[in-house]
Amino acid sequence: MTTVGVIGAGLMGKDVAITCAGHGYDVILCDRDPDVLASVPRDMRRLLRQYRLTSPAVAGWSADEVLGRVRPSKNYEEFADADWIVENIVEDYAAKEQVYLGLREVCGDDARIAVNTSCVSITKIAGLMPRPDRVVGMHFMNPVPLIEAVEVIRGHHTSDDTVREAEVFTTSLGKQPIVVQDTPGFVSNRLSHLFMNEAAFLVHEGVAEPGQIDALFRLGYGHKMGPLETADLIGLDTVVNSLAVLYDDMQDPKFRCCPLLKRMVAAGRLGRKSGQGFYSYANRAAIGSPEALPSGGSA
Repeated sequence: MTTVGVIGAGLMGKDVAITCAGHGYDVILCDRDPDVLASVPRDMRRLLRQYRLTSPAVAGWSADEVLGRVRPSKNYEEFADADWIVENIVEDYAAKEQVYLGLREVCGDDARIAVNTSCVSITKIAGLMPRPDRVVGMHFMNPVPLIEAVEVIRGHHTSDDTVREAEVFTTSLGKQPIVVQDTPGFVSNRLSHLFMNEAAFLVHEGVAEPGQIDALFRLGYGHKMGPLETADLIGLDTVVNSLAVLYDDMQDPKFRCCPLLKRMVAAGRLGRKSGQGFYSYANRAAIGSPEALPSGGSA
């Protein structure tokens, strides 16, 4: 296997492309937005600089070599010879449906599809493809080059062979695959979104400041990041969309989105990607501890 197709050139898509290229794969990075594609070389160099400061495993990667293996494209037709296709677009089933209907026309019979999603059903997406047995969930954690775990999700139709190949592929990227069954939010996000949502409620109710909540998780539980730092890293818009998927699929009130999260997204405070979320990142030069907003995260 030499070629990986990556759909979506947002932060997650660029991270997946960097990780694959850093481990020797040729990558076709596809996005339909020409402005997003034009920003890929600049953004990937910036991300690589940050990751090299943080991870010894990434420190030896050459930006020129990594970028030389990544070919930006706006056409799915270039995926015809890809061995794996990793989809990373927004957590919206209608948007994903359009992507997979387009892929039906270009995928070779041997291609395997990896759905990099936080919450959307792998079984439902697989039903859009002529070979649902070759569709598997592959939930990479953010930031992809630095996190070892990959949640591999077996859909109802996913074959044993596809699961084995997914384990081989993710292992070749220096990751530890953990295979789970298909359910809304799988394991990681069914748990993590409860933490992030409840932490937002604590801020919303005036019980504690974001820094206090995250400090309890880092210093008390030994987590590398607290739930609100994690929400800022993921993107508060992604958190809100994922909670909506969990609530709609499970019909469980515990997934009711905190009003504060909705207000922050409406105000454009999306976390790291917008420069402000529960914390301010305006002066952040690299991945590190954020500076708490004086307002304590209210919007």
